[in-house]
Amino acid sequence: MKIYLDMCSLQRPLDTKTQVRVAMEAEAILNILALCAAGYAILLASDALVFETAQNPHPIRKQYAFGVLAMATQFVLTDSQIEAHARAFHAAGIKPLDALHLASAVAAQAEYLCTCDDRFLRRAQAIDTYPTQVLSPLALVAEITR
Repeated sequence: MKIYLDMCSLQRPLDTKTQVRVAMEAEAILNILALCAAGYAILLASDALVFETAQNPHPIRKQYAFGVLAMATQFVLTDSQIEAHARAFHAAGIKPLDALHLASAVAAQAEYLCTCDDRFLRRAQAIDTYPTQVLSPLALVAEITR
């Protein structure tokens, strides 16, 4: 199975864990990464993730994200088809960079795109993203471990 983590989910393990939700999502992401590292799932990376990581002003978060992206076994290059899908997703109310992540996941035929962004999650779940299902970290862990 192919999994695409958007930047907020990829960075979740570094967030302050004073809220139960954040702590649980951080643990879920670490477990998803462990499944990928063990070869049970394919972690996807993309031009969009590299771009967003490079923009991060926090050196530790940037280094961590590049480390996670280096674990990816498949890389999605942005092309005109992905750009067209991203524009369509943006027209459906998804922020431009989130739309590019979603279009990259769909183009790579990812089974799952994981996000901690509630607004992105709601909007992506309201449109056709076949073959990619957009889930929160907790929902993704529940899905892949049942």
